[in-house]
Amino acid sequence: MSKYRSVYCGNVSEDSIGQDVKVAGWVANIRDHGGVIFVDVRDETGMVQLVSNDDTIFLHLTKESSVTVTGTVRKRAEDDYNPKIATGTVEILVAKIEVLGRSLSELPFEIMTSTNVSEEVRLKYRYLDLRNEKVHSNIRFRSELLKYLRNKMDQLGFTEVQTPIITASSPEGARDFIIPSRKFKGKFYALPQAPQVFKELLMVSNFDKYYQIAPCFRDEDCRSDRTLEFYQLDFEMAFVEEKDVYEIGEEIFYDTFTHFSNRPVSPRPFRRISYREAMLKYGTDKPDLRNPLEIIDLSDLFVESNFKPFRGSVVRAIAVDGIAYKSNSWFNEIVEYAKTIGMPGIGYISVEENFALKGPIDKFLTEEDRKRLIGRASLKEGSVLFFIADKKERMAATQAGFIRTFLGNKLGLIDKERYEFCIINDFPMFEYDEEKRKYDFCHNPFSMPQGGLAALEKGDMEKILAYQYDFVCNGFEMASGAVRNHDIACLEKAFELVGYDKTVVEERFRSLYHAFQYGVPPHAGMAPGIDRMIMLLRDEKNLREVQAFPMSVSGQDLMMGCPSELEEQQLREVHIKVRD
Repeated sequence: MSKYRSVYCGNVSEDSIGQDVKVAGWVANIRDHGGVIFVDVRDETGMVQLVSNDDTIFLHLTKESSVTVTGTVRKRAEDDYNPKIATGTVEILVAKIEVLGRSLSELPFEIMTSTNVSEEVRLKYRYLDLRNEKVHSNIRFRSELLKYLRNKMDQLGFTEVQTPIITASSPEGARDFIIPSRKFKGKFYALPQAPQVFKELLMVSNFDKYYQIAPCFRDEDCRSDRTLEFYQLDFEMAFVEEKDVYEIGEEIFYDTFTHFSNRPVSPRPFRRISYREAMLKYGTDKPDLRNPLEIIDLSDLFVESNFKPFRGSVVRAIAVDGIAYKSNSWFNEIVEYAKTIGMPGIGYISVEENFALKGPIDKFLTEEDRKRLIGRASLKEGSVLFFIADKKERMAATQAGFIRTFLGNKLGLIDKERYEFCIINDFPMFEYDEEKRKYDFCHNPFSMPQGGLAALEKGDMEKILAYQYDFVCNGFEMASGAVRNHDIACLEKAFELVGYDKTVVEERFRSLYHAFQYGVPPHAGMAPGIDRMIMLLRDEKNLREVQAFPMSVSGQDLMMGCPSELEEQQLREVHIKVRD
């Protein structure tokens, strides 16, 4: 029996002094101090220092090799304490070191500083990047959060059910990843954008409350808060109304964020904001409420304006107090930013002493215009009013939203140390697609229209709202959900209005179509985004930092080498020919 006791590197402490121990891990650092050699070895629990006067013990040792070490724990000299690590007052006097897996002497990057190199290189060598303490801890944190969420859903009475990964293509707003069938020539499976159809079928199947940690796949361009593959806490409830889902969603978010962070979280119930109000006041349906600036509509003041860019346009404005004294260069930065988002520039007026207005736009204003502007925007001496105008309402709103965010950041108005939640609801059921020149679903095609079938039969598609809602935090959409359209006639009519007749609905959604004829309960649910929750809780700038093996921003797996070409035989088996 060995006299050495196996311990984790991070558990070697002053209580271990004098003990013979065995540790295993990776070589983090090698330092030769002229006759005395120090080696740092780390495992998942931490790092410990090794020391030896015999340089032959560490002969041919390379950084990042995996090793096992036996030796005796002793206290370091007080001058050699390292307060940066938990084991900083002790070290192991090495008796023997065995290399289990030798690493190449040239590393693609230093592990301790891997987050400073390009993302492409990090993802190509992700198994090394994950050795970085910060990167590694994100994945450990992810594990803890998933465990917490599962316990929370269990406490709330939900049943976990796994739904298929290989399924049928479904028009849910994004492009599907498709899988060719070998057995059925010319036919395809698809990866699920979400478990939408299956969770509704579970409600028909007498599961009162369902949930799962669901993988979702969408073939769309990646960005900081969107990846090809992501996970959501998908849940659905039978015999409920919109408010019931709100209460569950609020509890999940509030409890999770207060459990994993010491930062203030907005109290329950979260503020409710209609989609229309959000687009008007904040220029986005995912507003950052930490930013105190709000957008106002001034379109009615410029209907007959002498200033041609504003005449008959949608005019939005943002008032900011106390900045009229800023330099021209300060304002020029805002003008230049406006050009990057498609604006020709940005007009503004400042309020000087005795409420005199200054700026290029002022000469086009009548005295009555000035009074109305000052009153409508609640302008004060020292205020500046920024104008955003466009012929299209959506464009004016969106650009105003970008300017609001830019100003909030530039002026340091956004409190980075809190989580501010809200619920955006009353989304339009339909929106007009300029490219297709037709109406399409604005949000989720399976949502219940407010007013039901009667509202759809009136045919005024611009006015129809849906029981759809998003949970938003600090400018990020954290969850999306809806009361489902469980009425067959209402479902048929909704799809008819966007160009799908009854036979198409029956064919494309045959499972729901037939299941709903056997006593479907009213049901509703939502799906908090797990990756985004972790991203916010860990103060990361993109989702890829909280996923173990993510694709790059271009949609490539640089480590695995995909997407990749297939051999001709593989293509033949699934009846596919690649065209030039």
